[in-house]
Amino acid sequence: MSPDDHVQLGLQEVQELLERHRVLTTLASHEPSADRRELLEHIQRRQNLVDLQRRFGRRHPADLASILEALSVEDRRLVWRQLEPEQAARTLVEVGESVRASLVEGLSHQDLVAILTQLDSDDLAYLADSIPEDVLSDASHALEAADRRWFLDSRAWPEKSVGRLMTPEVASARETQALGQAVAELRARGELPDHTERLFVVDARNILKGSVGLDTLLVRDPQTQIADALTADIVSFQPDQPAADAAGAFERYDLISAPVVDDRGKLVGRVTVDRVLDFMRQESEQQALALAGLRGEEDLFASVWESAKNRWPWLCLNLITAFIASRVIGAFEHTIQQLVALAALMPIVASVGGNTGNQTIALVIRGLALGQIQESHAWHLVRKELTVSVLNGVTWGTVMAGVAGLLYHSLPLALVMMAAVCLNLIVAALTGIAVPLALKRARRDPAQGSSVVLTFVTDSMGFFLVLGLAQVLLM
Repeated sequence: MSPDDHVQLGLQEVQELLERHRVLTTLASHEPSADRRELLEHIQRRQNLVDLQRRFGRRHPADLASILEALSVEDRRLVWRQLEPEQAARTLVEVGESVRASLVEGLSHQDLVAILTQLDSDDLAYLADSIPEDVLSDASHALEAADRRWFLDSRAWPEKSVGRLMTPEVASARETQALGQAVAELRARGELPDHTERLFVVDARNILKGSVGLDTLLVRDPQTQIADALTADIVSFQPDQPAADAAGAFERYDLISAPVVDDRGKLVGRVTVDRVLDFMRQESEQQALALAGLRGEEDLFASVWESAKNRWPWLCLNLITAFIASRVIGAFEHTIQQLVALAALMPIVASVGGNTGNQTIALVIRGLALGQIQESHAWHLVRKELTVSVLNGVTWGTVMAGVAGLLYHSLPLALVMMAAVCLNLIVAALTGIAVPLALKRARRDPAQGSSVVLTFVTDSMGFFLVLGLAQVLLM
Protein backbone atom coordinates (compact mmCIF):
# COMPACT_ATOMS: atom_id res chain seq x y z
CA MET A 1 0.00 0.00 0.00
CA SER A 2 1.38 3.41 -0.98
CA PRO A 3 1.70 6.20 1.64
CA ASP A 4 -1.14 8.13 -0.02
CA ASP A 5 -3.42 5.07 0.08
CA HIS A 6 -2.50 4.58 3.72
CA VAL A 7 -3.53 8.17 4.53
CA GLN A 8 -6.76 7.89 2.52
CA LEU A 9 -7.70 4.71 4.38
CA GLY A 10 -7.13 6.46 7.69
CA LEU A 11 -9.21 9.42 6.53
CA GLN A 12 -12.11 7.12 5.61
CA GLU A 13 -11.93 5.44 9.01
CA VAL A 14 -12.00 8.70 10.92
CA GLN A 15 -14.88 10.01 8.79
CA GLU A 16 -16.89 6.87 9.57
CA LEU A 17 -16.15 7.36 13.26
CA LEU A 18 -17.22 11.01 13.09
CA GLU A 19 -20.45 10.07 11.34
CA ARG A 20 -21.21 7.58 14.09
CA HIS A 21 -20.41 10.29 16.63
CA ARG A 22 -22.95 12.61 15.02
CA VAL A 23 -25.62 9.89 15.02
CA LEU A 24 -25.08 9.19 18.72
CA THR A 25 -25.13 12.91 19.48
CA THR A 26 -28.47 13.24 17.71
CA LEU A 27 -29.92 10.28 19.62
CA ALA A 28 -28.70 11.66 22.93
CA SER A 29 -30.18 15.08 22.24
CA HIS A 30 -33.63 13.52 21.66
CA GLU A 31 -33.58 11.46 24.87
CA PRO A 32 -36.18 12.93 27.26
CA SER A 33 -34.54 11.56 30.41
CA ALA A 34 -31.61 13.66 31.61
CA ASP A 35 -29.94 10.65 33.26
CA ARG A 36 -30.20 8.52 30.12
CA ARG A 37 -28.97 11.43 28.00
CA GLU A 38 -25.93 11.84 30.25
CA LEU A 39 -25.28 8.07 30.10
CA LEU A 40 -25.46 8.06 26.30
CA GLU A 41 -23.05 10.99 26.08
CA HIS A 42 -20.62 9.25 28.44
CA ILE A 43 -20.75 6.02 26.43
CA GLN A 44 -20.25 8.00 23.23
CA ARG A 45 -17.16 9.84 24.50
CA ARG A 46 -15.59 6.67 25.89
CA GLN A 47 -16.26 4.66 22.73
CA ASN A 48 -14.82 7.39 20.49
CA LEU A 49 -11.69 7.60 22.65
CA VAL A 50 -11.15 3.84 22.57
CA ASP A 51 -11.71 3.65 18.79
CA LEU A 52 -9.37 6.55 18.04
CA GLN A 53 -6.60 5.22 20.24
CA ARG A 54 -6.95 1.77 18.70
CA ARG A 55 -7.02 2.98 15.09
CA PHE A 56 -4.55 5.84 15.22
CA GLY A 57 -2.33 5.12 18.22
CA ARG A 58 0.40 3.68 16.01
CA ARG A 59 0.05 6.01 13.05
CA HIS A 60 2.92 8.32 12.18
CA PRO A 61 2.27 11.96 13.22
CA ALA A 62 2.76 13.04 9.58
CA ASP A 63 -0.12 10.75 8.51
CA LEU A 64 -2.31 12.11 11.30
CA ALA A 65 -1.44 15.64 10.19
CA SER A 66 -2.57 14.85 6.62
CA ILE A 67 -5.83 13.43 7.95
CA LEU A 68 -6.50 16.47 10.14
CA GLU A 69 -5.82 18.84 7.25
CA ALA A 70 -8.54 17.09 5.22
CA LEU A 71 -11.21 17.57 7.92
CA SER A 72 -13.38 20.57 8.72
CA VAL A 73 -12.30 22.78 11.61
CA GLU A 74 -14.87 21.34 14.01
CA ASP A 75 -14.10 17.71 13.12
CA ARG A 76 -10.32 18.11 13.27
CA ARG A 77 -10.55 19.68 16.73
CA LEU A 78 -12.74 16.81 17.92
CA VAL A 79 -10.29 14.19 16.61
CA TRP A 80 -7.22 16.02 17.93
CA ARG A 81 -8.66 16.28 21.44
CA GLN A 82 -9.03 12.50 21.55
CA LEU A 83 -5.33 11.83 20.92
CA GLU A 84 -2.87 11.12 23.69
CA PRO A 85 -0.92 14.27 24.68
CA GLU A 86 2.39 13.04 23.24
CA GLN A 87 0.81 12.02 19.94
CA ALA A 88 -1.14 15.28 19.77
CA ALA A 89 2.09 17.22 20.32
CA ARG A 90 3.97 15.38 17.55
CA THR A 91 1.05 15.89 15.20
CA LEU A 92 0.97 19.62 15.98
CA VAL A 93 4.58 19.85 14.75
CA GLU A 94 3.66 18.21 11.42
CA VAL A 95 0.53 20.14 10.40
CA GLY A 96 0.61 23.31 8.29
CA GLU A 97 0.59 26.75 9.90
CA SER A 98 -3.04 27.57 9.16
CA VAL A 99 -4.33 24.22 10.45
CA ARG A 100 -2.06 24.51 13.49
CA ALA A 101 -3.63 27.87 14.27
CA SER A 102 -7.14 26.36 14.20
CA LEU A 103 -6.06 23.58 16.57
CA VAL A 104 -4.40 25.98 18.99
CA GLU A 105 -7.46 28.23 19.07
CA GLY A 106 -9.70 25.29 19.99
CA LEU A 107 -7.89 24.42 23.24
CA SER A 108 -7.79 26.02 26.65
CA HIS A 109 -4.57 27.40 28.08
CA GLN A 110 -4.15 24.47 30.44
CA ASP A 111 -4.80 21.78 27.83
CA LEU A 112 -2.41 23.38 25.34
CA VAL A 113 0.36 23.61 27.93
CA ALA A 114 -0.17 19.93 28.80
CA ILE A 115 0.36 19.00 25.14
CA LEU A 116 3.36 21.26 24.55
CA THR A 117 5.22 19.93 27.58
CA GLN A 118 5.55 16.64 25.66
CA LEU A 119 7.94 18.29 23.19
CA ASP A 120 11.68 18.78 23.42
CA SER A 121 13.31 22.20 23.19
CA ASP A 122 13.91 22.31 19.43
CA ASP A 123 10.35 21.19 18.55
CA LEU A 124 8.98 23.78 20.97
CA ALA A 125 11.18 26.41 19.31
CA TYR A 126 9.86 25.30 15.91
CA LEU A 127 6.28 25.98 17.07
CA ALA A 128 7.09 29.21 18.91
CA ASP A 129 5.67 31.58 16.29
CA SER A 130 2.32 29.74 16.30
CA ILE A 131 1.79 29.64 20.09
CA PRO A 132 0.58 32.48 22.37
CA GLU A 133 3.41 33.89 24.48
CA ASP A 134 1.81 33.08 27.84
CA VAL A 135 1.28 29.44 26.83
CA LEU A 136 4.81 29.22 25.45
CA SER A 137 6.28 30.61 28.66
CA ASP A 138 4.43 28.07 30.82
CA ALA A 139 5.37 25.18 28.52
CA SER A 140 9.04 26.16 28.45
CA HIS A 141 9.23 26.00 32.26
CA ALA A 142 8.80 22.21 31.98
CA LEU A 143 12.14 21.96 30.15
CA GLU A 144 15.36 21.24 31.94
CA ALA A 145 17.52 24.28 32.68
CA ALA A 146 19.98 23.70 29.81
CA ASP A 147 17.20 23.00 27.30
CA ARG A 148 15.24 26.06 28.41
CA ARG A 149 18.33 28.24 28.03
CA TRP A 150 18.87 26.87 24.52
CA PHE A 151 15.18 27.40 23.70
CA LEU A 152 15.34 31.05 24.73
CA ASP A 153 18.61 31.61 22.86
CA SER A 154 17.28 30.02 19.65
CA ARG A 155 14.31 32.39 19.60
CA ALA A 156 16.70 35.34 19.50
CA TRP A 157 17.92 34.39 16.01
CA PRO A 158 16.19 36.04 13.04
CA GLU A 159 13.31 34.30 11.34
CA LYS A 160 14.42 32.07 8.43
CA SER A 161 17.95 31.87 9.79
CA VAL A 162 20.03 28.76 10.43
CA GLY A 163 19.68 29.43 14.16
CA ARG A 164 15.94 28.76 13.89
CA LEU A 165 16.60 25.39 12.21
CA MET A 166 19.41 24.04 14.37
CA THR A 167 19.11 21.52 17.19
CA PRO A 168 21.39 21.17 20.23
CA GLU A 169 21.43 17.36 19.94
CA VAL A 170 24.95 16.71 18.65
CA ALA A 171 27.15 13.60 18.73
CA SER A 172 30.76 14.74 19.00
CA ALA A 173 34.20 13.39 19.88
CA ARG A 174 37.58 14.84 20.85
CA GLU A 175 40.38 14.81 18.30
CA THR A 176 42.73 13.32 20.91
CA GLN A 177 40.61 10.18 21.30
CA ALA A 178 41.03 6.86 19.52
CA LEU A 179 38.21 5.50 17.36
CA GLY A 180 37.56 2.73 19.89
CA GLN A 181 37.07 5.27 22.69
CA ALA A 182 34.55 7.19 20.58
CA VAL A 183 32.60 3.98 19.90
CA ALA A 184 32.55 3.16 23.62
CA GLU A 185 31.16 6.62 24.42
CA LEU A 186 28.44 6.21 21.79
CA ARG A 187 27.42 2.89 23.33
CA ALA A 188 27.31 4.50 26.76
CA ARG A 189 24.85 7.11 25.47
CA GLY A 190 22.30 4.38 24.78
CA GLU A 191 20.94 6.10 21.67
CA LEU A 192 22.07 8.53 19.01
CA PRO A 193 20.35 11.77 17.99
CA ASP A 194 18.15 11.40 14.91
CA HIS A 195 19.89 11.68 11.52
CA THR A 196 23.35 11.02 12.93
CA GLU A 197 25.63 9.62 10.25
CA ARG A 198 28.92 11.03 11.58
CA LEU A 199 30.57 12.48 14.67
CA PHE A 200 31.71 16.08 14.72
CA VAL A 201 35.29 16.31 15.96
CA VAL A 202 36.24 19.13 18.35
CA ASP A 203 39.33 20.11 20.34
CA ALA A 204 39.56 20.83 24.06
CA ARG A 205 37.95 24.27 23.55
CA ASN A 206 35.04 22.74 21.58
CA ILE A 207 36.26 24.28 18.31
CA LEU A 208 35.17 22.27 15.29
CA LYS A 209 38.02 20.42 13.57
CA GLY A 210 36.13 18.15 11.18
CA SER A 211 34.04 15.00 11.22
CA VAL A 212 34.39 11.26 11.16
CA GLY A 213 31.74 9.00 9.64
CA LEU A 214 30.10 6.15 11.52
CA ASP A 215 31.34 3.80 8.79
CA THR A 216 34.91 4.84 9.62
CA LEU A 217 34.30 4.12 13.31
CA LEU A 218 33.13 0.62 12.47
CA VAL A 219 35.68 -0.34 9.80
CA ARG A 220 38.98 1.25 10.87
CA ASP A 221 41.28 -0.10 13.57
CA PRO A 222 39.90 0.95 17.02
CA GLN A 223 43.41 2.13 18.01
CA THR A 224 43.51 4.68 15.18
CA GLN A 225 43.51 8.27 16.40
CA ILE A 226 40.49 10.34 15.38
CA ALA A 227 42.84 13.13 14.32
CA ASP A 228 44.27 10.75 11.69
CA ALA A 229 40.86 9.60 10.42
CA LEU A 230 38.80 12.79 10.36
CA THR A 231 37.65 14.76 7.33
CA ALA A 232 38.65 18.38 7.89
CA ASP A 233 36.92 19.95 4.88
CA ILE A 234 33.26 19.85 5.88
CA VAL A 235 30.33 22.18 5.27
CA SER A 236 29.38 24.21 8.35
CA PHE A 237 27.10 27.15 9.05
CA GLN A 238 26.75 30.03 11.47
CA PRO A 239 23.45 30.66 13.29
CA ASP A 240 22.84 34.05 11.67
CA GLN A 241 23.19 32.75 8.10
CA PRO A 242 20.02 32.61 5.96
CA ALA A 243 18.29 29.25 6.16
CA ALA A 244 18.13 29.31 2.36
CA ASP A 245 21.94 28.95 2.31
CA ALA A 246 21.67 25.77 4.34
CA ALA A 247 18.90 24.45 2.10
CA GLY A 248 21.03 25.04 -0.98
CA ALA A 249 24.05 23.30 0.58
CA PHE A 250 22.00 20.30 1.70
CA GLU A 251 20.65 19.91 -1.81
CA ARG A 252 24.03 20.42 -3.49
CA TYR A 253 26.08 18.10 -1.28
CA ASP A 254 23.37 15.56 -0.33
CA LEU A 255 23.90 16.29 3.37
CA ILE A 256 22.10 14.50 6.19
CA SER A 257 23.38 16.80 8.94
CA ALA A 258 25.78 19.72 9.19
CA PRO A 259 27.46 21.47 12.14
CA VAL A 260 26.63 24.99 13.29
CA VAL A 261 29.47 27.05 14.78
CA ASP A 262 29.69 30.49 16.36
CA ASP A 263 31.97 33.29 15.17
CA ARG A 264 34.89 31.70 17.06
CA GLY A 265 34.41 28.33 15.42
CA LYS A 266 32.91 26.61 18.46
CA LEU A 267 30.36 23.88 17.85
CA VAL A 268 26.95 25.10 19.09
CA GLY A 269 24.53 22.75 17.33
CA ARG A 270 23.68 21.13 14.03
CA VAL A 271 21.14 21.29 11.23
CA THR A 272 19.43 18.08 10.09
CA VAL A 273 17.88 17.15 6.79
CA ASP A 274 14.33 16.83 8.19
CA ARG A 275 14.31 20.48 9.32
CA VAL A 276 15.79 21.62 6.02
CA LEU A 277 13.14 19.71 4.07
CA ASP A 278 10.40 21.29 6.20
CA PHE A 279 11.85 24.73 5.50
CA MET A 280 12.10 24.07 1.75
CA ARG A 281 8.50 22.80 1.64
CA GLN A 282 7.23 25.89 3.46
CA GLU A 283 9.20 28.21 1.20
CA SER A 284 7.93 26.54 -1.98
CA GLU A 285 4.34 26.71 -0.70
CA GLN A 286 4.70 30.38 0.22
CA GLN A 287 6.19 31.20 -3.19
CA ALA A 288 3.35 29.42 -4.97
CA LEU A 289 0.80 31.33 -2.87
CA ALA A 290 2.64 34.64 -3.34
CA LEU A 291 2.60 34.18 -7.12
CA ALA A 292 -1.17 33.79 -6.89
CA GLY A 293 -1.48 36.96 -4.79
CA LEU A 294 -2.17 35.29 -1.43
CA ARG A 295 -0.59 36.69 1.72
CA GLY A 296 0.10 33.31 3.29
CA GLU A 297 -1.02 29.73 3.77
CA GLU A 298 -4.79 29.42 3.80
CA ASP A 299 -6.73 26.65 5.50
CA LEU A 300 -9.17 25.17 2.98
CA PHE A 301 -11.75 24.89 5.76
CA ALA A 302 -11.19 28.35 7.25
CA SER A 303 -14.11 30.72 7.66
CA VAL A 304 -15.31 32.73 4.68
CA TRP A 305 -14.24 35.95 6.40
CA GLU A 306 -10.66 34.77 7.02
CA SER A 307 -10.30 33.46 3.47
CA ALA A 308 -11.65 36.69 2.01
CA LYS A 309 -9.24 38.85 4.06
CA ASN A 310 -6.30 36.72 2.93
CA ARG A 311 -7.08 37.52 -0.70
CA TRP A 312 -7.95 41.20 -0.44
CA PRO A 313 -4.58 43.01 -0.72
CA TRP A 314 -3.56 41.75 -4.14
CA LEU A 315 -7.14 41.73 -5.42
CA CYS A 316 -7.24 45.42 -4.54
CA LEU A 317 -3.97 46.03 -6.41
CA ASN A 318 -5.22 43.95 -9.32
CA LEU A 319 -8.41 46.03 -9.50
CA ILE A 320 -6.41 49.26 -9.55
CA THR A 321 -4.11 48.02 -12.31
CA ALA A 322 -7.13 46.77 -14.30
CA PHE A 323 -8.66 50.26 -14.14
CA ILE A 324 -5.39 51.70 -15.44
CA ALA A 325 -5.40 49.21 -18.31
CA SER A 326 -9.00 50.13 -19.08
CA ARG A 327 -8.02 53.79 -19.28
CA VAL A 328 -5.40 52.87 -21.87
CA ILE A 329 -8.20 51.39 -23.98
CA GLY A 330 -10.42 54.40 -23.27
CA ALA A 331 -7.78 56.74 -24.68
CA PHE A 332 -8.14 55.01 -28.08
CA GLU A 333 -11.94 54.70 -28.25
CA HIS A 334 -12.05 56.51 -31.59
CA THR A 335 -9.48 54.12 -33.07
CA ILE A 336 -11.46 51.07 -31.90
CA GLN A 337 -14.67 52.50 -33.38
CA GLN A 338 -12.95 52.87 -36.74
CA LEU A 339 -11.28 49.42 -36.63
CA VAL A 340 -13.54 47.02 -34.71
CA ALA A 341 -11.15 44.13 -35.43
CA LEU A 342 -8.74 45.58 -32.88
CA ALA A 343 -11.16 44.74 -30.03
CA ALA A 344 -10.95 41.06 -30.94
CA LEU A 345 -7.17 41.01 -31.47
CA MET A 346 -5.98 43.04 -28.45
CA PRO A 347 -6.52 40.30 -25.81
CA ILE A 348 -4.38 37.89 -27.85
CA VAL A 349 -1.38 40.22 -27.74
CA ALA A 350 -1.81 40.76 -23.98
CA SER A 351 -2.20 37.01 -23.35
CA VAL A 352 0.93 36.02 -25.28
CA GLY A 353 2.92 38.68 -23.44
CA GLY A 354 1.64 37.50 -20.06
CA ASN A 355 2.59 33.91 -20.80
CA THR A 356 6.11 34.91 -21.87
CA GLY A 357 6.54 37.04 -18.76
CA ASN A 358 5.39 34.23 -16.47
CA GLN A 359 7.97 31.89 -18.03
CA THR A 360 10.73 34.43 -17.44
CA ILE A 361 9.58 35.13 -13.86
CA ALA A 362 9.56 31.42 -13.05
CA LEU A 363 13.14 31.01 -14.33
CA VAL A 364 14.40 34.11 -12.49
CA ILE A 365 12.76 33.17 -9.17
CA ARG A 366 14.20 29.67 -9.42
CA GLY A 367 17.63 31.11 -10.22
CA LEU A 368 17.46 33.44 -7.23
CA ALA A 369 16.37 30.61 -4.94
CA LEU A 370 19.28 28.43 -6.05
CA GLY A 371 21.78 31.29 -5.88
CA GLN A 372 22.48 31.08 -9.63
CA ILE A 373 21.80 34.75 -10.38
CA GLN A 374 24.45 37.24 -9.24
CA GLU A 375 24.86 40.93 -10.05
CA SER A 376 28.03 40.17 -12.03
CA HIS A 377 26.12 38.30 -14.73
CA ALA A 378 22.70 39.95 -14.50
CA TRP A 379 23.27 41.73 -17.82
CA HIS A 380 24.04 38.42 -19.49
CA LEU A 381 20.65 37.19 -18.33
CA VAL A 382 18.97 40.34 -19.67
CA ARG A 383 20.65 40.00 -23.08
CA LYS A 384 19.78 36.32 -23.30
CA GLU A 385 16.11 36.83 -22.41
CA LEU A 386 15.85 39.78 -24.81
CA THR A 387 17.26 37.64 -27.61
CA VAL A 388 14.82 34.83 -26.81
CA SER A 389 11.89 37.26 -26.70
CA VAL A 390 12.87 38.81 -30.07
CA LEU A 391 13.12 35.35 -31.64
CA ASN A 392 9.77 34.30 -30.19
CA GLY A 393 8.25 37.67 -31.08
CA VAL A 394 9.27 37.37 -34.74
CA THR A 395 8.14 33.74 -34.91
CA TRP A 396 4.76 34.05 -33.23
CA GLY A 397 4.22 37.60 -34.44
CA THR A 398 4.45 36.22 -37.97
CA VAL A 399 1.89 33.55 -37.08
CA MET A 400 -0.36 36.23 -35.57
CA ALA A 401 0.04 38.41 -38.66
CA GLY A 402 -0.89 35.50 -40.92
CA VAL A 403 -4.05 34.73 -38.94
CA ALA A 404 -5.08 38.40 -38.76
CA GLY A 405 -4.45 38.83 -42.51
CA LEU A 406 -6.56 35.78 -43.36
CA LEU A 407 -9.41 36.83 -41.08
CA TYR A 408 -9.59 40.53 -41.98
CA HIS A 409 -7.86 40.65 -45.41
CA SER A 410 -5.66 43.57 -44.37
CA LEU A 411 -1.89 43.53 -44.77
CA PRO A 412 -1.34 46.74 -42.74
CA LEU A 413 -3.39 45.28 -39.85
CA ALA A 414 -1.32 42.09 -40.04
CA LEU A 415 1.92 44.10 -39.81
CA VAL A 416 0.57 46.05 -36.81
CA MET A 417 -0.24 42.80 -34.98
CA MET A 418 3.19 41.36 -35.77
CA ALA A 419 4.96 44.45 -34.40
CA ALA A 420 2.71 44.57 -31.30
CA VAL A 421 3.38 40.91 -30.43
CA CYS A 422 7.12 41.29 -30.88
CA LEU A 423 7.35 44.48 -28.80
CA ASN A 424 5.07 43.14 -26.03
CA LEU A 425 7.17 40.00 -25.69
CA ILE A 426 10.24 42.18 -25.19
CA VAL A 427 8.40 44.21 -22.53
CA ALA A 428 7.23 41.00 -20.84
CA ALA A 429 10.75 39.58 -20.71
CA LEU A 430 12.18 42.77 -19.21
CA THR A 431 9.37 42.88 -16.64
CA GLY A 432 9.85 39.21 -15.79
CA ILE A 433 13.49 39.93 -14.97
CA ALA A 434 13.13 43.35 -13.35
CA VAL A 435 10.29 42.64 -10.89
CA PRO A 436 11.85 39.66 -9.03
CA LEU A 437 15.28 41.31 -8.98
CA ALA A 438 13.81 44.54 -7.61
CA LEU A 439 11.94 42.66 -4.89
CA LYS A 440 15.09 40.73 -4.03
CA ARG A 441 17.09 43.95 -3.75
CA ALA A 442 14.35 45.36 -1.49
CA ARG A 443 14.70 42.21 0.68
CA ARG A 444 11.23 41.02 -0.14
CA ASP A 445 10.06 37.66 -1.44
CA PRO A 446 10.77 37.75 -5.22
CA ALA A 447 7.53 35.86 -5.87
CA GLN A 448 5.36 38.25 -3.89
CA GLY A 449 2.97 39.97 -6.26
CA SER A 450 5.16 39.38 -9.32
CA SER A 451 2.29 37.92 -11.35
CA VAL A 452 0.00 40.85 -10.51
CA VAL A 453 2.58 43.41 -11.63
CA LEU A 454 3.38 41.38 -14.73
CA THR A 455 -0.29 41.11 -15.72
CA PHE A 456 -0.69 44.87 -15.34
CA VAL A 457 2.35 45.65 -17.50
CA THR A 458 1.68 43.12 -20.28
CA ASP A 459 -2.03 43.99 -20.48
CA SER A 460 -1.49 47.74 -20.47
CA MET A 461 1.42 47.64 -22.89
CA GLY A 462 -0.29 45.07 -25.12
CA PHE A 463 -3.34 47.29 -25.49
CA PHE A 464 -1.22 50.42 -25.88
CA LEU A 465 1.01 48.89 -28.56
CA VAL A 466 -1.88 47.52 -30.63
CA LEU A 467 -3.96 50.67 -30.43
CA GLY A 468 -1.03 53.08 -30.71
CA LEU A 469 0.47 51.37 -33.76
CA ALA A 470 -2.99 51.10 -35.34
CA GLN A 471 -3.64 54.82 -34.83
CA VAL A 472 -0.29 55.76 -36.34
CA LEU A 473 -0.22 53.31 -39.26
CA LEU A 474 -3.86 52.59 -40.10
CA MET A 475 -5.78 55.77 -39.39
